[in-house]
Amino acid sequence: MATLLICLLFGQVVSAQTKNPSVLVEQGIKDYDAGNFQNAVKSWQEALNQYKNNPSDAAIVNENLARVYQQIGRNKEAIESLSAAMRNYGAVGNIEQVGRMQSELAQVYSNLGQPRKAIALLCGQLVDKSKISNNQGSQEIKCTPESAEQIATKHNDKRGKIAALGILGEAYRLIGNYDQAIQYLHAAQQVSPESDFLVLNSLGNAYRNRAQLYELEANSAKEAGIVSKEKEFTNKSAADYNQAREYFQNSIKLAHSQKQPIAEIRGLLNLIQLGSQTNEIKVIDDVIFNNAHEDALKILKDLPDSATKVYGAIDLAYLQRHSQGTSIFTYCPTQIVLSDNEALNLLESSVLTSNKLQDNRLQSYADGALGHFWECHKDMKQALKYTNAAIITADENLSAKDSLYLWEWQAGRILDQQNRKEEAIASYQRAFETLEDIRQDILTAERDVQFDFRDVVRPLYRTLARSRLELLEVGAIADKQRAKELSQVVEIIDALKLAELQNYFGNDCILSRLNPKPVGELLEDNSAAFKNTGFLSSIILDGKTGILLQLPNQTTKFKWIEDLNQEGTSKIVSSDRLQKKIAEFRRGLIKGEEEVNYDTTTAAELYDWIIRPFAEDIKPETVKTLVFIQDGFLRSVPMAALYDRQEKKYLIETYAVATTPSLRLTTPKVRDRSTQKALILGLTQKATIDGKAFDALFSVPEEVSAVKSLFPNYTDLIDDNFVPENFKEKLEKTTYPVVHVASHAQFGIIANDTFIVTGKNQKLTINQLENSLQNFKSKLDSVELLVLTACETAVGDDRATLGLAGVALQVGVKSAIASLWSVTDTSTSELVKTFYINYRNAGMSIAEALQKAQIRMINAKKLPPSEGINIKYDNPVYWAPMIAIGNWL
Repeated sequence: MATLLICLLFGQVVSAQTKNPSVLVEQGIKDYDAGNFQNAVKSWQEALNQYKNNPSDAAIVNENLARVYQQIGRNKEAIESLSAAMRNYGAVGNIEQVGRMQSELAQVYSNLGQPRKAIALLCGQLVDKSKISNNQGSQEIKCTPESAEQIATKHNDKRGKIAALGILGEAYRLIGNYDQAIQYLHAAQQVSPESDFLVLNSLGNAYRNRAQLYELEANSAKEAGIVSKEKEFTNKSAADYNQAREYFQNSIKLAHSQKQPIAEIRGLLNLIQLGSQTNEIKVIDDVIFNNAHEDALKILKDLPDSATKVYGAIDLAYLQRHSQGTSIFTYCPTQIVLSDNEALNLLESSVLTSNKLQDNRLQSYADGALGHFWECHKDMKQALKYTNAAIITADENLSAKDSLYLWEWQAGRILDQQNRKEEAIASYQRAFETLEDIRQDILTAERDVQFDFRDVVRPLYRTLARSRLELLEVGAIADKQRAKELSQVVEIIDALKLAELQNYFGNDCILSRLNPKPVGELLEDNSAAFKNTGFLSSIILDGKTGILLQLPNQTTKFKWIEDLNQEGTSKIVSSDRLQKKIAEFRRGLIKGEEEVNYDTTTAAELYDWIIRPFAEDIKPETVKTLVFIQDGFLRSVPMAALYDRQEKKYLIETYAVATTPSLRLTTPKVRDRSTQKALILGLTQKATIDGKAFDALFSVPEEVSAVKSLFPNYTDLIDDNFVPENFKEKLEKTTYPVVHVASHAQFGIIANDTFIVTGKNQKLTINQLENSLQNFKSKLDSVELLVLTACETAVGDDRATLGLAGVALQVGVKSAIASLWSVTDTSTSELVKTFYINYRNAGMSIAEALQKAQIRMINAKKLPPSEGINIKYDNPVYWAPMIAIGNWL
């Protein structure tokens, strides 16, 4: 595996005292030391049967059984044995050993991808990073008396304390709280100044992960144009990478001196993987890399059969000098260090070893890795043989669902290569369903350097969608089958949108508000509420982009985006060409302020590509609102500004327009708006956040004044009064259905760079906003509408606009009005004022309220002077960036 967890510091097997079964215990120890783990299990199980009425010796045997089960990957049995050992030690009053068993049990839970359960055993409390102030870094907390850490402290158990703190550090690393992880691991070091090689190895992993996070933040700062922050994070990243290298090297030396080959090879593999990462800093030079690689190969040969031996062989077989940093089983690596024969020998030996150990998880991983080797070498018969074997063992008792989706996906690719399209789709579908089942655990495992979503989840979902859509083009297909295929594509696209949101925010808050029903059922159940509404979902694939139209109680329609040439024939528009056209459209809109008349050429071309193919289905007599569920770069532009050259009208002049990440996150419900209270937040002053300057917003006083006049029952926080603590305090005391924010809001490529600028050069982060809005006493006390009027999104990365679309839903707001770019002009207050007047009209939906406000600005030149509206506001630069998100009703 890419990450090898810390082993237990007191992990040696021990002898029992009673004489009769002691021979069995001693035989088990000999077998264990020789690597004959299955024989050790048999001896100790037989001894345990004779110790039923002797809790003291039964505890020791259960402890030994737990360790051998961990060696052969039988984690369920390890948990049972450790739980029994805890009961045995508790029965004889050996609380010190109870604490040690808790630590071992916590280690097993970490191995199984349940670090939060591990933290509960080790400390009893979880430090929630999302609730820690940005300036605090790590936070020290007091563990509960019955936890492993406190038991070790109370009994002055040095090695127990090191184990508890070390595993605690590992668990925090696995949930992405690297500062806290490093703090606990350094605390473990202090207990044992000579330092244990396992703690050093874990410190190396924690510093490496934090270095990756700093790299990500440096890239985000670069996108945002914050040079000072980019330099700061780049330097921090380099320092942490160097620290990681030193800890790995020290761990290897210490393990070697203490003749601990398993620990030594773990350190070597971590050092090698650090050196193979592609980044601007060369952390490991070629000499160190090559020496570590050779040492690892030598040690591997003499290792007893174990999980470490299997995973180590696979890691070395697929080792690259310059890794892409993604799952090796999702692409065919081209820079393998070993020769094909050397790699094949290692992979075949890993299969043999896993079969000897009879561990389903190991067998599945080894077979799948060998199957991938043959896939990349175009021997599809061998590839399918081993891949199917991996699927069977992974699926047995669902023991390895975390890798089952990889092998099902791999089988789909192999079947595709063999032109067995329907079988391939079936494999992709099973991979999709398995991943959906476990995605929540995977995507939230590390909040910052998340599960590699772009290289695993997104390609799988899109491959399945593409395969199903292309199946519709092959020969005649019955209407019923076509409808079924399109329905499944809709579900795949919806799952992809939800996965992207969860990945961006790194938690499951979005999913907690998810309607469990499929999209098709939601449309049927809410056909009255969704009357006169059309839903357009996009899916960007390799080479082409598709649009699906859904209307209540009607069959789903699908079209590829095509371009009609002068000869009257159509040609698929490539995704690259579409992306360039979308970027051109956005640039043209933003630059519109510099032009007297807006050039609608690009807007008209996009209208012809996206809207016109569905013209007969969405006639304005029957469809009044269009809701867009966009994919990737399509989120970065306002669909309202598409231009119908035949009617000489913008799309918004025909339809009310809204966007939502997913229909399953929409609540189709209208509430009374006549007596709503409003919390009005505004910043007029210039500010500097993280080294980036934000201009003063001179039009904010007028905007705030307009909102106050429409909501007499208001509370306002302006300039220095608008700081995070005041915002939180107001929401704790009073319910405000409307929250209006007239300030800069930045949406970065990671959630940490998503914030609202407040007074006193402070910022209200997405986490703080979420926590403040979730402090309501009941579910009824929630914000109906959040309005953000001066947003900025990072150009060139669709994650930024994903953040904008998801922020309202993330913080529990039903609807939001926000801008795709900042327009610091009185036009904003003009648009907002008209919107709120319409919004208070009981018969108008939120989307219609925004539509009427935008149409008024489009007609600026036609309105009488008494309206007091600047005639230049007909340019879409002033009205187009404001979009309705979430519930549009």
